[in-house]
Amino acid sequence: MGFIKTNLLKSIDWADPSKNVICYKYPMEGRQIMFGSKLTVRESQAAVFMNKGKIADVFGPGLYTLKASNIPILTQLLALPYGFKSPFVADVFFINTKQFTNQKWGTTNPITMRDPEFGSIRVRGYGSYAFQVVDPALFLKELAGTNSTYTSDDISNFLRSHLVSCISDSLAESHISALDLSANYQEFSDEMLKNAQQQFNDMGLKLTKLIIENLSFPEEVEKAIDARSSMGVMGDNMDQYVRYQSAKALTDAAKNPGAGGVGALGAGLALGEVVRESLKDNGKSAPKNAVYCPECGQANRPNAKFCSNCGKKLNAKGTCSKCGAAVPAGAKFCPECGQKQ
Repeated sequence: MGFIKTNLLKSIDWADPSKNVICYKYPMEGRQIMFGSKLTVRESQAAVFMNKGKIADVFGPGLYTLKASNIPILTQLLALPYGFKSPFVADVFFINTKQFTNQKWGTTNPITMRDPEFGSIRVRGYGSYAFQVVDPALFLKELAGTNSTYTSDDISNFLRSHLVSCISDSLAESHISALDLSANYQEFSDEMLKNAQQQFNDMGLKLTKLIIENLSFPEEVEKAIDARSSMGVMGDNMDQYVRYQSAKALTDAAKNPGAGGVGALGAGLALGEVVRESLKDNGKSAPKNAVYCPECGQANRPNAKFCSNCGKKLNAKGTCSKCGAAVPAGAKFCPECGQKQ
C-alpha cells in the first residue's frame, strides 16, 4: 500500500524557474494519475495531456479536479478497448504562453534587392522580434514533440531563417528605394510582420513584434547615396555638381605631397580652367545692351519695362555720348566705359 501511495499523483503543477523554457514535460517516473487529482495551471501557461502519442485534452489557466467530465478525450482514449480505470497513465506537458522577447535576427548573407535608381544592390540587416505560443496542441505536434524540455534557443535559428526569407519577399514587394528605406523602418517592419505571420500560425505561434534596428548597404552604394544627396543640396544642377566635384578633387590633388611639382602645377592649371569656364558662363547671363535696375542692379533686356528681379519700373534710358551704350535714367557715369554723363 505504501508503494501504491507514493506512485499516485494527487497534485500536478509546474512553476517555471527559467526564462526561456517553452515546453516542459512533467516527470512521471512511473507514477500514475487518479481521478480527483488536482491540476494547477498558472497564468501564461497551458497544460496538454497526451496518451500513447496522441494529444488529448488542453487546459488553460486555473485549478482543476480531474474527472471524466473535464478530460473527455483522454477518457475516451483510455476506455478503449478495455474500459477506463483509475489510476491511469498519461503524459502531461506544460506550455509557456508568455511572450518571448528580445529574440535576435540578422542576415547571414546579403540580400539582393532591385533599386529603381541604383539597380541591383545588396542589403544586410539585423534586429529583434518577439513571439508567443497561441495554439499549444499545434505547437506540441509541429515542434516540441515528446522532448522533455524545449527552449527558445532550440527554435531561434529556425525562426530566424523564416524571418530572413520574409525580408527578401518584403523588399521585392515594397518597391522602396534605397534612399527612402531608412526613413521607413516602421512601415517596412509592419509589412514583414504581416508576411511572416502565416508561417508562424502554421506552427501554433504568433509573431507579436518585429523590430528593424539597421539595414546597411555596401560601401560603394553608401558613397553613391551621399553623392546623390550632394546633388540634391545643389538643386539637382549637374553643371554645378561637376564643377564642385572637380574643384574639390583638384584641391585635394594639389595638397597631396606625393604628387610633386608637376602634379600640383597640373592641378592648379586645371582648377583655373574650371574657374574661367564658370566665370565665362556667368558673363553670358547678362544680355547685350542690358538695362540695369537702379534698385537692385539686375541686368534686364534692353526693351524691358520692369525689373525681372524686384519688379521695379525701369525708367527711360539715354545713350552714352562716347560709346553709345544704354545708360539708366539718373546715372552719372556710363556703365560700359565710365564716361561722365
